Amino acid sequence: MNEALSFEPWQWAMLAVGASFVGLSKSGIPGVGIVIVGVFSNLMPPKLATGVVLPLLIVGDVFAVSAYRKHTRWGHVFRLFPWTIPGVVAGYFALKWIDNRGASLLIGGILLFMMGMHFWRKRQDAAKLEHEVAEHAVWFAPMAGFLAGFTTQVANAAGPVMIIYLLAMRLPKWEFLGTGAAYFFALNLFKVPFMVNLGLITTDTLRMNLWLAPAVVAGSLVGRFVAKRVSQKLFEGLAVVFTVAAAVKLLLG
Repeated sequence: MNEALSFEPWQWAMLAVGASFVGLSKSGIPGVGIVIVGVFSNLMPPKLATGVVLPLLIVGDVFAVSAYRKHTRWGHVFRLFPWTIPGVVAGYFALKWIDNRGASLLIGGILLFMMGMHFWRKRQDAAKLEHEVAEHAVWFAPMAGFLAGFTTQVANAAGPVMIIYLLAMRLPKWEFLGTGAAYFFALNLFKVPFMVNLGLITTDTLRMNLWLAPAVVAGSLVGRFVAKRVSQKLFEGLAVVFTVAAAVKLLLG
């Protein structure tokens, strides 16, 4: 067993909580998805964390696609994906060239940048944002697709990019969830060979995924229940606090 994947009981508990957030983020509370990156990256080498998290995301994607497949707007998926591919390739070479300290700095920086985008989106008037996107549609989809591909390959942190894009498209709630689910399912499957080639998905990491998968399933099952009864604002607020704290820890080492 990889020594980097040996944990104390309290660390396993934290990893299980992080895995449950995968399910929550995929089943109707997308604002909390960014927490996952911070939790895993602070409990194991950051580069390795990207490989450990990916299969868990795919498990969550399966539940999300099955729940929202009837609401998918495939036009948006097909518009983004060609631009996502070079972003994933760029992220692959970034992970190939940097060490774990470099990965800590890069992932920490990406998390803070994503939080900045999150706050920027919150401050935008929806109608104004939609108008600006319509005016600049030629570059908006390529930019969003490439940035999503790069950030998800390096840190599994493309959620805020896609939230901005899908909200800008003014999709109704269920189409928002269905389109996001289909896009991330295709994207995460596409990333698998790159992670295997980098040695970040191995038999040891997959064995760990088997232990954590039930937490993803539990999060997926309760996500829609919780989403109807607990304030989205509270969840997003907690997500911001935990993510900023994790990003600072990664940057400081």
